[in-house]
Amino acid sequence: MRENLYLIGFMGSGKSTVAKELQKKHGMELVEMDDRIAEEAGMSIPEIFETKGEAAFRSMETELLREIGRGENTVISCGGGVPMREENVRLMKESGKIVLLTAKPETILERVKNDVNRPLLKGRKNTEGIAGLMEQRRPAYEAASDFSVPVDGRSAAEIAEEILGRM
Repeated sequence: MRENLYLIGFMGSGKSTVAKELQKKHGMELVEMDDRIAEEAGMSIPEIFETKGEAAFRSMETELLREIGRGENTVISCGGGVPMREENVRLMKESGKIVLLTAKPETILERVKNDVNRPLLKGRKNTEGIAGLMEQRRPAYEAASDFSVPVDGRSAAEIAEEILGRM
């Protein structure tokens, strides 16, 4: 595949897992945006939020997308906030397809409940808090994506096959 494949969706929707599946099965290069940013900054995502602020983190995401866009045949697991910035969506569309992974709030909570590296979930680690944040982001996610794939109760392999079948 020449195009890049950008996986977007709420935290815990399976972007990393599905990206690894696509990498393994189809020899695509893999970029885990949060990991790459943390590595380049020399600190964790919560530390970046704490010391530099969310705006600085969002700028790091945009810079990384510029860099990724120069390559091809890469599957990118995007941070949950990436599609919230118009410039990011433009950069992704210029170099590939954007796939939205969707999940129910209950699925998300089950997957993230023990994860301490979720700065945006502070005080919201419950179905209502997650549903509220998901609803805030839904319009931007849907507007950015080329198509969406539901993940509830499905394996990463099934999801990856559906994505490739729809490309």
